[in-house]
Amino acid sequence: MSVQSAAADVDVDLRQLFASLARNWLRILVVTLVVTGAAFAFASTATRHYKAQAQVEIIPRESVYTRPAGNNDTDKPILDESGIATQVQIISSNDILKQVAQKLDLAKLPEFDEAAGMSSLSRLLVLVGLKSDPMDIPVDERVLKKMREKLNVYGVEKTRIIAIEFSSQDPMLAAAVPDAIAAAYIAGQGTAKLESNAAAADFLAPEIADLQQQVKAAEAKVATYRAQSDLLMGGNNSVLATQQLAELSSELSKVRGNRASAEATADNVRKVLRNGGSLDTVPEVLSSDLIQRLRERQVELRSNIADLSTTLLGNHPRIRALKSQLADLDAQIRGEAEKIIKGLLAQADTAKARESQLVADVNTLKAASARAGEQQVDLDALQRDAAAKRQQLELYLTNYREAASRQDRKYLPVDARISSKASVPSEPYFPKVLPIVSAAFVASLLIMAIATLLQELFSGRAMRPAAGAGFEPIDEVAMPVVRQEPATLQEMGEYPAEAVVEPDKAPLPYTTAMPETVASDMAEAPGMVAVPEAVPAERIADEIEPARSSLGEIDIEKAAEKLIASGAARAIFVSPEGDEAAASAVLVAREVSDAGLRVLLLDLTASGAASRPMLDSGLFPGITNLLASEAQFSDVIHADLYSDCHVIPVGTADPVRAMRAADRLPIIMQSLTTAYDLVVVECGPADAQGIGRLAGDATEVFLSMLEPDDEVAQAAVKLIESGYPDLTLVTPLGHEPPGNPVPGRRSAA
Repeated sequence: MSVQSAAADVDVDLRQLFASLARNWLRILVVTLVVTGAAFAFASTATRHYKAQAQVEIIPRESVYTRPAGNNDTDKPILDESGIATQVQIISSNDILKQVAQKLDLAKLPEFDEAAGMSSLSRLLVLVGLKSDPMDIPVDERVLKKMREKLNVYGVEKTRIIAIEFSSQDPMLAAAVPDAIAAAYIAGQGTAKLESNAAAADFLAPEIADLQQQVKAAEAKVATYRAQSDLLMGGNNSVLATQQLAELSSELSKVRGNRASAEATADNVRKVLRNGGSLDTVPEVLSSDLIQRLRERQVELRSNIADLSTTLLGNHPRIRALKSQLADLDAQIRGEAEKIIKGLLAQADTAKARESQLVADVNTLKAASARAGEQQVDLDALQRDAAAKRQQLELYLTNYREAASRQDRKYLPVDARISSKASVPSEPYFPKVLPIVSAAFVASLLIMAIATLLQELFSGRAMRPAAGAGFEPIDEVAMPVVRQEPATLQEMGEYPAEAVVEPDKAPLPYTTAMPETVASDMAEAPGMVAVPEAVPAERIADEIEPARSSLGEIDIEKAAEKLIASGAARAIFVSPEGDEAAASAVLVAREVSDAGLRVLLLDLTASGAASRPMLDSGLFPGITNLLASEAQFSDVIHADLYSDCHVIPVGTADPVRAMRAADRLPIIMQSLTTAYDLVVVECGPADAQGIGRLAGDATEVFLSMLEPDDEVAQAAVKLIESGYPDLTLVTPLGHEPPGNPVPGRRSAA
């Protein structure tokens, strides 16, 4: 997996990144072991601390046999989280802690009172004012502060149990303090209940005396009002007038019913007699004994007449006598019926008279009952007031007797108990040697690994070009090796045919840009890097003038103006003539910097010919240190002593080690062009292939020239043939050497 950079198209080289762990394994291991050893020493010498725990259960303790009458467990509220939290605060209150501190005499222990065992160093710090004097704080507050630091009171989740934890250097004290706190809490709860019970008894005694007087006065008012209003009570606890009205109303209803019944019966009998109907259908006639006897006699006569009619004629005196008797019986029956009618009518008249009397009585009682009702309302109010006061008096009496009895017996069970006493701890809870040492080892190892990876990442050493990033990876860096010429070089006029460069002795394993004076048969020599075949002097003389005329030769000012006008981001200088020609790059960089642009010169010469005049003297970290992962950008960028330009020298690192990370050079160039307006690169006698790997967008290529000799011509021709037709010749002639201050330019800070 790789990370894309926003400023340059680069990826994180995970192999290079994690290889830094292997390169720095010794440092990581040493730091880890040192930290682990320090942790072990701390854990071995640290003061041992012990912790013990006691538990208090919040639960009603009232017995079923001692519970007040009318109370049960459901009457007590269930403790919720807020109730448990309240009890936790009570347990850890100052009052309880002070009681425990006094009981166990904690103020005399140096563990709880800093002033009791102050060291000489602490006293000295107090004297010089670097530490507050503990004697300025009262001893009780000092002890309470230490107790709170060592105390932890909390409610166990989903239970009604409160845990009391305490830590101390003394295991016996660590167990004694929680037990003492729990005992003080329960004793305090009992004392609070006793005080509450005593306060209740003291309150109830005068209240009861007052209520007794009030009840007596209220009941006297009821009796007086009843006597004054003549409210006599009848049955069912009702007023006599109301009861009488009810009775008369019932009697009136009966009288009216009887009257209506008598009138209806009389009318019915009258209709039967008037219509000549049979009286046998009238119940009142049938209920008469006389009529019943007459009916029996009538039936008997008719039976005799029927018997005699079988032997005698109808005019027979005997039959006629029987019929005469039968007629008399009918007359008697009718007479009796009329008497019954008269009796019924008389009964109806009597009922009507009674009805009238009852109606008058009812009306009288209605008025009396209305008056009695109004008086009864007032009487009921007086009775309710008296009853309420009596009920309150009885309740107060009951509570007072109970409170007095519990106060005398001092029986008030606390709604809490110690469910688990603290046991003396056998092992300290701090320090744990193995966990501390293990944590220190793992943490230090992890931190050192992360620090190493971050250092590798932020330094840019773990970056590599991304696929399609606009610059191609290179195998060699375009930093030419300065040739070590023989002493008789000017006398010879050309290099010896045996001139080769051994890779293991060269300052840097770079491709050289030496003149083509090495024989072609040495190009394939094993272990050697052959230089190109020399060009005849006649050919050079023929090509130098056309090259100068076609390219055009400009001075330092014109080169600077060209770079500013074109907006170039990179300026690559090739100096075939060696170190002296490198002055062109320095002078152009200073000229552009004086114009107000941010300019950096990158010295890629093996001898540091470009950076020495800018840094005066001495060895400074540079590009090789950056490539060898020995420095970061901030370490290798230096200020020019004679301008505002910045410079990156060659550096002091091993070139062979630096070239192992040569593929990072395009990334470095991309980063520099992002930070600066112009990056000037002095490549020395480099070839076209070398500078091609340094070029990018908005790049200008310059050829430094002191004299139009064969080296310059040969280098110019090859650069043009290799794809640099816009090559520009620059000459530093007529300018001060770069090591001398230039008038009008301010020195770098």
